[in-house]
Amino acid sequence: MLTIRPAHHYDADAIWRIFQAVVSTGDTYAYDPDISRDEALSTWMGSKGFTYVAEEDERIVGTYLLKANQPGLGAHVANAGFMVDPEIQARGIGRAMAEHCLVEARRLGFRAMQFNLVVSTNKHAVTLWQKLGFQIIGRLPDAFHHRQLGYVDAYIMYRSLLGDKDILASETASISN
Repeated sequence: MLTIRPAHHYDADAIWRIFQAVVSTGDTYAYDPDISRDEALSTWMGSKGFTYVAEEDERIVGTYLLKANQPGLGAHVANAGFMVDPEIQARGIGRAMAEHCLVEARRLGFRAMQFNLVVSTNKHAVTLWQKLGFQIIGRLPDAFHHRQLGYVDAYIMYRSLLGDKDILASETASISN
């Protein structure tokens, strides 16, 4: 059974393992593929957001970061990043974290969620976000330098959280906090 819970300092090694594996490929995240452990953990687990982990059989298999997209007068719009252990992708862990995140974002008072740089070639992410109600509201030509494909487009994706009183309630009822 998958459990999603807030991350703790003792999760840092597992988060770093997943972060490094995902970012080092240079195909989905704008982070420097050679980012240091300290810088990565400071970014992912810093005080500017809420970090969660997905656990299965006492092993951390995914993590996500939920934060304000902008400070001050833009802080009502959430932003998030998701990483699943590459060894066990395509098992629904990313979707479960995304659903959990939408519920958490609403609970924390965010009115909408925006992704600033969804790599156009990351078809799994684009499809998942669209299934969860996100729309592509902008295309950034050649905004991402993909390690294998060169410069590719990125999308800005957005969805409102207003009016979602029971946002994904049936799908998240079995996910622990």
